[in-house]
Amino acid sequence: MANDNHLFSVTCYNVTMLNNKYYNEFFELGQQKINFSFFELCLPDDDPVYTLKKVMEELDFSGLLANCSDKGRTGYNPIMMYAVVTYANMRGIRAVDRIVELCERDLAFIWLTKGQKPKRDAFYEFKNKRLTADVLDELNYQFLRRLQKEGLITLKSLFIDGTKIEANANRYTFVWRGTINYHLAGLLDMIDSLYQKYNAWIDENEYGIKYDIPHAHMFVIEGMDKVRDVIEKNRKRKTDKT
Repeated sequence: MANDNHLFSVTCYNVTMLNNKYYNEFFELGQQKINFSFFELCLPDDDPVYTLKKVMEELDFSGLLANCSDKGRTGYNPIMMYAVVTYANMRGIRAVDRIVELCERDLAFIWLTKGQKPKRDAFYEFKNKRLTADVLDELNYQFLRRLQKEGLITLKSLFIDGTKIEANANRYTFVWRGTINYHLAGLLDMIDSLYQKYNAWIDENEYGIKYDIPHAHMFVIEGMDKVRDVIEKNRKRKTDKT
């Protein structure tokens, strides 16, 4: 029995040492300047990578570190890998091959990795085996709460992004008003449907409780009811003709 307790204490000690190693290795004051033979490069003081690391300092990574083994090669620091993936997402980068390239060429990524160069296999293994859906959801929750605490986000507004595409039209081109109204009705119905799906998704995943996100509603325009009536009449008139 004494031997079993001894083995258990050694195991806990090893896991604790491994966790502390990851924390100390990533959050200690790292080299913020990279010296080359003929010139010196440094990141701007307002680079978002500094904000990212500051926010991450108060996150609880126990769930992520629980997926790491203390047997064999430890591999890359999982906290560092999470920071790299998150920073890449902040810059709109999703492709793993592109992230690998930036870890070799981009100064901010090099600063995060402290000069290490994780390859694509390391990122795929990290995403598939360590950064599981539950772990990612928990870290995202902490991350959003921390950003809210810093006053960087409010979580009170929902924005639907759109893209403007230049069309082959000029001032002499015209479209029948009835056609515009007919398609406008379908567009409004589609927007309503998207909002309903979004609210249902919020309820199913309990994001309203976790992130304090209210239901979203379509914008209200004065006189919209009258516009809808006209649209429906035009739609009915067009249907009757066909």
